[in-house]
Amino acid sequence: MKKIEDWVGNQETRTELIHQQSLNGFAALMDQDVPTSAIVPPGGHWMYFLPTDKQSRLAQDGHAFKGDFLPPIDLPRRMWAGGRLTFHNHLKAGDTAEKTSTIKSVTPKEGRTGNLVFITVQHQVSNQDGICITEEHDIVFRDAPSEGSASPKQPQPAPTDGRWETEIVPDSVMLFRYSALTFNGHRIHYDREYCQNVEGYPGLIVHGPLLGTLLMRLAVHRMEERELASFNFRNFNPVFDTAPFTLNGREENDRQCSVWVTGPGGELAVSATAEFK
Repeated sequence: MKKIEDWVGNQETRTELIHQQSLNGFAALMDQDVPTSAIVPPGGHWMYFLPTDKQSRLAQDGHAFKGDFLPPIDLPRRMWAGGRLTFHNHLKAGDTAEKTSTIKSVTPKEGRTGNLVFITVQHQVSNQDGICITEEHDIVFRDAPSEGSASPKQPQPAPTDGRWETEIVPDSVMLFRYSALTFNGHRIHYDREYCQNVEGYPGLIVHGPLLGTLLMRLAVHRMEERELASFNFRNFNPVFDTAPFTLNGREENDRQCSVWVTGPGGELAVSATAEFK
């Protein structure tokens, strides 16, 4: 029988025509006029190369059964833990693009609240001009909390020295529309009954890539619309649709800024660094 570590090196490739409709849909979600630019903005590649698993191949949580590309990990909670992106060339509507995904590491651990498995997947997105985006995506699988399990650590407080602040008021419509744009069937983002009664969360969870995209937008806007060279982010605590949260940041120098998400209780939800060309 294969061990989950034997999935390291597993690879899949998808080819897709980059279409304008998703760009317009995301612009509408961001309350912008459409049609919008044909250039895929930072984070916009997450709306392409989407899984199309048959309905009969979906698990209870709305994700596809594991054991094909990802190893068969028997842990109920799946979270986007963070990532590192490098932007090489523009990806545009009308391009025929290819995405190659490779599992780089599978690391089981035991935490204070139960078992954990960390997986890092490398993605390379290319068009006719070469590599457009290189990404390392960190995924964590966790046990659900049980009676008698250790209490989670006190959340780390977010920095309070930001120069920029934007309030975001999440709601179920916003989360549903982003799930639709990314064909994300994960029920923690739109099925409140499942989210609360099965996975034990207080509300719907704001998508990790949506938070990353919002931070990239903030960084680009505040750094005078310069082109991103790289973006590294880490998710510390989930953000729910039950209260507003803020996007914060500050310029570090003329080529770098720090941005983060502050939860409603002042906790650090996401921390990121953006570098510019």
